[in-house]
Amino acid sequence: MNWISNYVRPRINSIFSRREVPENLWKKCPECGTMLFHRELSDNLFVCTSCDHHMAITPRERFAALFDGGTFAEVAVEQPIEDPLKFRDQKRYPDRMKTAQKTTGETEAMLVAQGEMGRTTIVAAAQDFSFMGGSMGMYVGNALIAAAEAAVKANAPLVLFSAAGGARMQEGILSLMQMPRTTVAIEMVKDAGLPYIVVLTHPTTGGVTASYAMLGDIHIAEPNALICFAGPRVIEQTIREKLPEGFQRAEYLLDHGMLDRVSHRHKIKDELIAILRILLGKPPAVKGELPPPENEENADDTATPSLDASTGDAAEPEKA
Repeated sequence: MNWISNYVRPRINSIFSRREVPENLWKKCPECGTMLFHRELSDNLFVCTSCDHHMAITPRERFAALFDGGTFAEVAVEQPIEDPLKFRDQKRYPDRMKTAQKTTGETEAMLVAQGEMGRTTIVAAAQDFSFMGGSMGMYVGNALIAAAEAAVKANAPLVLFSAAGGARMQEGILSLMQMPRTTVAIEMVKDAGLPYIVVLTHPTTGGVTASYAMLGDIHIAEPNALICFAGPRVIEQTIREKLPEGFQRAEYLLDHGMLDRVSHRHKIKDELIAILRILLGKPPAVKGELPPPENEENADDTATPSLDASTGDAAEPEKA
């Protein structure tokens, strides 16, 4: 036995060997290529600190920043039939669902929650693009119906954050049927006289754009978000012409009247609070904590003495 080669050398290598760096510790900005520390990026709501590019954000991370104190209650959603068409391409549909659920940690592509935003109760629904492209299937239809019913029951506004590649092809015609179902759900909110605000994020396309994503009372979009029915590549191949610069991006649609605002992710919460309180007929929100009102005893002690009508002398303030 060689003591040096069998014991000393492995021991030295174990001490000075390079430790593996976790893969999710750094993230590269797809726009400018800057390497960003994950914690810093998360604290900045997944907006690049170098070029201000808005990256994808999960519904839970968005709700944590949206609701007061980051607290909210999930709204239960009815589970649809699993794999109704027995669809199979390169993989079985249930296998794709299991992979997406394992990767994202979510049940489906939409999360519905209820809580307070700026001390105003709201119901919010957000799509997760990392879950099969945020595609609209039967569960998404059920989720939006559950959100509308919760909003009507709580007499609260409904806020939607859209991010989808369109209808889910694995559910075929059943996926397309969610367009009229969700339209009826939105009408239920509007019939109750409640605001419905849509925040369109990158990307919002296909049947989602053709239904509930474009039925809002107010439409807000994040910067440079792609918003369309058919994508620019499909249109260019169809008409065989080069499209204008920035075609179907949020700023282009704002200039052509399809959007009301394009807002930075850091400002969306404050803008939503202001818009909703206007639509609800409430006074503007007060930022920060207000001091407690003075009690009646302190108010009486500091009250300005009134004049006695008979003598003109100052009278003692009345005690409660």
